[in-house]
Amino acid sequence: MSLRLFTAIALPADLRDRLAGLAAGFPGGRRVAAENLHLTLAFIGQVPPARLADIDEALAEIRAAPFELTLDGVGHFGTARKVRVLWAGVEANPALAALQARVCTALRSLRLDIEARAYSPHVTLARFRAPPPPKRLGPWLAANGLFRAGPVRVDSFALYSSVLTAAGAHYRVEAAYPLDGD
Repeated sequence: MSLRLFTAIALPADLRDRLAGLAAGFPGGRRVAAENLHLTLAFIGQVPPARLADIDEALAEIRAAPFELTLDGVGHFGTARKVRVLWAGVEANPALAALQARVCTALRSLRLDIEARAYSPHVTLARFRAPPPPKRLGPWLAANGLFRAGPVRVDSFALYSSVLTAAGAHYRVEAAYPLDGD
């Protein structure tokens, strides 16, 4: 059996609750449970359990200083007629971009197939199988477009495993990595 892995930054409980409340204001879709809200750095995908030690070792070698990040605005992925995801955005942050690049470099050094597209940091709030009605999307985006939260101190990131179930994903921290300097 393989493991479904990703790396992410955990968010403080009060911020997760605020984001869950924001998502609850939009009817429909599958909202991400508050305890699962996070900022993904890299999606690794399915790997054999035997690779876990190598991944852990590579991620443990990453050096970066703690930093602060701010959530800024909301948006969606997909077209207006085919919305797939609602998200909260992240203010541009060179330290976050550098950490994400280091994580991807470490994972690619293990010949893992990490996405090459440009990193678009966000917190997924809800997912849609069928697109929400545009008459709901526009007003929600307008009402929440000025959403802002933070700054939040980031002093670690983690390797998570994910098990998909009919009730939603269940995440488990496999290892945590402190940020303690460049």
